Amino acid sequence: MKPQYLADWNSLKALALGLGLPGVEEATTWGQPCLKAHGKLWTWWSPSEDAPVFKVAMEEREILVEAEPERFFFTPHYRNHPLVLVRPEKLDPDWARANLMRVWRAQAPRRFLKEFDAASTSLQGREGKP
Repeated sequence: MKPQYLADWNSLKALALGLGLPGVEEATTWGQPCLKAHGKLWTWWSPSEDAPVFKVAMEEREILVEAEPERFFFTPHYRNHPLVLVRPEKLDPDWARANLMRVWRAQAPRRFLKEFDAASTSLQGREGKP
């Protein structure tokens, strides 16, 4: 079975919005579509590289690029920013989901996150999930 990849902005946007996270909105930055979480850039598609851009810690980016240069990369434009680009034909949806959730949580105001976690715990309890 051929792996599924997110090969364009519309499929990445659908995956991100499909997470159903509050505080996420479609926006435009530098004349290009993007998604923001809690009013901050969350993910977007680089038109010059024709690739999605994700927030990551600089240390994580170095590890990703070194371990999988055929998948992860950055250009001189992104060199000094905690961002990584992913080759669209290699963008794993599971990696994208995990990254988006981690960044969404990191960008959330503490009060908002406490309320979100409490609501999630309450919902899990009603559904009988651990």
